[in-house]
Amino acid sequence: MTMEAITKQLTEAAEELVTIAKAKPGQVFVVGCSTSEVIGNRIGTGGSSEAAVAMFQALKAVTDKYGLCLAVQCCEHLNRALVVEASTMERYGLEEVTVRPMPHAGGAMGTAAYENFSEPVVVEKITAHMGLDIGQTLIGMHLKRVAVPVRLQHKFIGEAVLTAARVRPPLIGGERAKYPK
Repeated sequence: MTMEAITKQLTEAAEELVTIAKAKPGQVFVVGCSTSEVIGNRIGTGGSSEAAVAMFQALKAVTDKYGLCLAVQCCEHLNRALVVEASTMERYGLEEVTVRPMPHAGGAMGTAAYENFSEPVVVEKITAHMGLDIGQTLIGMHLKRVAVPVRLQHKFIGEAVLTAARVRPPLIGGERAKYPK
């Protein structure tokens, strides 16, 4: 599959999630991505800087279009820390950690985010409003408490399984409670 086809799939999936999640400006859109899986390899075995940069640019374009804060999850070697813009860290009161993602310690996507954000910082955790998990990288730890699976038109990005989620407030009050639609 060509890089153009992969970024087209990703752009369409991100746009669809933003629409379904009814995203509001300033909300956090988290992405976990195994570029190894995208290009047809097993996770962690053959990441692609080329794919990561192209995919980062596609995601950045969508999140910028809607005024969203993009958070890119690093790999397990950095405990799934996230690369965000310094403004996102400040907005959400996040704590910066000292590390610089590299392809084999942070992953190709984390590295691409660090190299392409205007003021990148790394944080240990975030509480996102929606997200894409490309290649089963396990973004759930970075979503708000009640995550809702979203079924998108695209089931894969390249060769990687695509999972999407949005969040909702917890339902409280029991059987007599009434909930808005």
